Amino acid sequence: MFGFLRPKENRFYELFEGSASCIVRAAEEFEDLLSDLSHAESRAKTIKDIEHKADTITHETIELLHRVFITPIDRDDIHQLISKLDDIVDFIDAAAQRVSLYGITYVPMEAKNLAEICVRSAERVHNAVKGLQNLKDPTQIMAECVEINRLENEADLMLRQGIAKLFREETDTRSLIKLKEIIELLETVTDRCENVANIIEGVVLEYS
Repeated sequence: MFGFLRPKENRFYELFEGSASCIVRAAEEFEDLLSDLSHAESRAKTIKDIEHKADTITHETIELLHRVFITPIDRDDIHQLISKLDDIVDFIDAAAQRVSLYGITYVPMEAKNLAEICVRSAERVHNAVKGLQNLKDPTQIMAECVEINRLENEADLMLRQGIAKLFREETDTRSLIKLKEIIELLETVTDRCENVANIIEGVVLEYS
């Protein structure tokens, strides 16, 4: 009768990890997309499917948050964390759809490097999220968050280099605009990973 009062800790953690897994899959698929632009449309569709799955997980998490009385961590932290995780997938999807819709036939090396940084950031986010189930040992979680922040700084540098190179070397204005937008979206992915890291760091400091 009073089952709704019991904390459903495992379910929340499962949903967090499910969302983080979507991020890794989408980032890896996008990296593959840039290496195989001839199949950009089909890979973009795959990423869109992953984005839909992440949306479903987000909605399920928020519904669960409304149903339960006791939560494993602060309710606002849960809402913020699942929302920011979903944002990461959204920006990967946005970049993928633009590559497909714009008919991109080549990308600069800086874009490929950013895609690779996004994969590494996604993996670190996944590791940090998995660690939330063991807040008694926060050392590894904090190490993952520090690395996410470092990767965001690396992406910032790659963004500046990539855009500077575009303005120096790209003579077609339309191509410049398209490629600049894609590079900026990829850097935004790492920004959103850093946002997640900041939330996780706050949770660790509060509950460990």
